[in-house]
Amino acid sequence: MSLAQQVMAVNNDLPIRTGAPVHSGKVRSVYWLTDEDSARLVQERGYDVPANAPLAIMVISDRISAFDCIWHGEGGMAGVPGKGAALNAISNHWFECFRNQGLADSHILEIPHPLVWIVQKAKPVMIEAIARQYITGSMWRSYANGEREFCGISIPDGLEKDQKLPQLLITPSTKGILEGIPGVPAVDDVNITRSDIENNYAAFNLRSAADVDRYEQLLTEGFVLISDQLGALDQIFVDTKFEFGYVTDKAGNEKLIYMDEVGTPDSSRIWDGPARREGRVVENSKESFRQLLLNHFPDPDILLNKDRMAERTALAADNALPADVLMEVSATYTGIAEKIIGKPVDISANPKAEIIAVLRDEFGLID
Repeated sequence: MSLAQQVMAVNNDLPIRTGAPVHSGKVRSVYWLTDEDSARLVQERGYDVPANAPLAIMVISDRISAFDCIWHGEGGMAGVPGKGAALNAISNHWFECFRNQGLADSHILEIPHPLVWIVQKAKPVMIEAIARQYITGSMWRSYANGEREFCGISIPDGLEKDQKLPQLLITPSTKGILEGIPGVPAVDDVNITRSDIENNYAAFNLRSAADVDRYEQLLTEGFVLISDQLGALDQIFVDTKFEFGYVTDKAGNEKLIYMDEVGTPDSSRIWDGPARREGRVVENSKESFRQLLLNHFPDPDILLNKDRMAERTALAADNALPADVLMEVSATYTGIAEKIIGKPVDISANPKAEIIAVLRDEFGLID
């Protein structure tokens, strides 16, 4: 089987019975199950959720996005081999660690296949919960241009690029377009302060003022846990994005949980420790792919300038990247995943056929 056939590029065409249209994002597709199938699985599988809880099947793909575009390679490679399995394996590992340490649960109920999660529908908190341990990327660019306040937090003069910050910074932004919040523009992914959240917690879908503290605690404790474990692997956890939501358990208790993905190369920067000690930054995250693209094309301003989005979209659509470039990215994703989980990533030879078989034969979700 060719590399192109091993890539799970299209993940929204599986014949799963659904009760609503399939939602397809940059990487994952969400299949909302019928009420009947949700209730049946809750009963059959013994999930700790209410009997009428809505369930979904989340299927990850091997697509890769950067600079708000989806990229592809030569030979029909519409994604990166092993990327989806690596992302899921890493998230599964950290979610399990969080549960074992008593931090919080996730929305995942069962993992029937390396590319598939069965999840409980959560009510998302409308905050991109970002934590930073080093000054790099967009934060460094703003700092170099004279900014000294980030999300209401002042940081000192005299910092250098890629330097460790005096303390872990929580620099949240909005998730989606939120209307009617004083001082917060109604645009996606705009920086906000803790005061913005405290004064308008309900607008961000937080249940109480106390949950502002709770989300920050879960973000901080989750960051520290991942950072410590990566440190033991001689890897540096630079920054990350968490997402949170609410679910209700079988007893009717509503709880704040981690959701989406955590500590992955897509949602975080991870630096190689040995290279860092030599004065070099080697990215074990999607940032390496971003840098690769900036070096690959003769006019990198197309990728960085939001006013050139039409050109950027055409660039991604019209340029098939060399296969060895995507395989280099594959090695980055699977390599850091294997470090974290301590074993090889389970990569499917024929992912779509395998997913259909398990969801049909073991879960009765495909006719």
